[in-house]
Amino acid sequence: MTATHHNTPDRFALSEIHGPVLRPGDDGYAEEVTGFNLAALHTPDVVVGATGVDDLVTALRWASATGTPVAVQSTGHGANFPIDHGLLISTARMTDVRVDPHQRLATVAAGAKWRHVLEAAAPHGLAALTGTSTDAGAVGYTLGGGLPVMGRAYGYAADLVRSFQVVTPDGTLRESDPEHEPELFWALRGGKGTMGVVASMVCELLPLSTILGGGVYCPGEHTEAVLRAWADWTRTVPDEMCSAFTLLRLPPIPEIPEPLRGGFWARVAIAWPGDPAEGQRLLAPIRAAAPVAVDTVEEMPYAALDRIHMEPQDPLPARESCALLRDLPPDAIRTFLEQVGPEVPDCPLLLVEIRHMGGALARPARVEDAICARDAHYILETVGVLAAPPAAAAIERATAALNTAMAPYGTGRTMINIHGTPGDESDRARAWTPEVYDRLRKDKSTYDPANLLRFGHTVPAAP
Repeated sequence: MTATHHNTPDRFALSEIHGPVLRPGDDGYAEEVTGFNLAALHTPDVVVGATGVDDLVTALRWASATGTPVAVQSTGHGANFPIDHGLLISTARMTDVRVDPHQRLATVAAGAKWRHVLEAAAPHGLAALTGTSTDAGAVGYTLGGGLPVMGRAYGYAADLVRSFQVVTPDGTLRESDPEHEPELFWALRGGKGTMGVVASMVCELLPLSTILGGGVYCPGEHTEAVLRAWADWTRTVPDEMCSAFTLLRLPPIPEIPEPLRGGFWARVAIAWPGDPAEGQRLLAPIRAAAPVAVDTVEEMPYAALDRIHMEPQDPLPARESCALLRDLPPDAIRTFLEQVGPEVPDCPLLLVEIRHMGGALARPARVEDAICARDAHYILETVGVLAAPPAAAAIERATAALNTAMAPYGTGRTMINIHGTPGDESDRARAWTPEVYDRLRKDKSTYDPANLLRFGHTVPAAP
């Protein structure tokens, strides 16, 4: 698509962009700025639909020359902060994925979804460390560390990155790996997009074609029995057993299959890469904890991973949050139930989940990175759908109350990808330890001293 030309000085350099260059009121502007999370309605002064590395370089050189702040969006799954001015770069057209089956490597462009990566890898019997929805952008997810469904077995998505091609805010194209720009390589893995705009990454693939996965659903009135059984179970299972306990209050809409539609459910979702029979045997205590209404656990192609958590596939306005937990003792379970259990029938949260951490997620990366969640044994996540203003206020209250109540059992930190709407500097800093945060700020002073990349969950430059 060719650029849109206007007779204004600041359009002259942007006219070299191969993709669309749009301002408010232009045809296609609304579609270009809209991402998956409709809660963040972007209204930038200009949006560039990048088609390749050259467009990223040109856009950032223009931004640097004009002092225009910059945001980046591929799919918009992580759009928790509305962009109300500046330049928005959309990488949604940059979806190329190249797989080297012999070296088990994938070169993934900036806007590719995990679905694109799996489609390219699966014919070779290979897999990538994706999250609970393969509709999410692979690069943005990985920059935040990337907490995979199979994380306990294989670690974080960022652990498998070999290199990045990144354009820093001065418009310089850089190759970053453990030998070249090693400090930038450190900051990009877990520091999110605060240092530059990634054009592509090279990541390792896993020799994995099938897994045992799915969910065991029990009626919500059995929440306590299922949660206590799952908490005890997580202390005994092998590292390769990946699981999450979820409370689902599902709306009565056609997109949700019967009999789950419109119900309140306690679910244990699992993913197991080992022998399916052994995985089924390990799952016996969960199935015995309470009456099972729906059981979807089965051997499946790895590329069908979306079946496990059954996340929404259509855009919606959502508010999410997370907190890293040190442990899940009986007092924490009691507190959790008091806030969101079956005795709280008007709880407005669509999903409240506790995911089992540890295993490979607790091991140091082969090459040091900025991920600060390796000491957590569990992670607490909430999602609410902002259907109307009263619902939005109720979701905010419920989210804040749950996180406050669970704080005594937490590490005090969050994970940047599911942190939710970033607050003030002290709130944003909770995604890292003080030492890592200070190091990221120093790196910000090196790579983005003008703080052009300042939208969303970013860090400020050190003084």
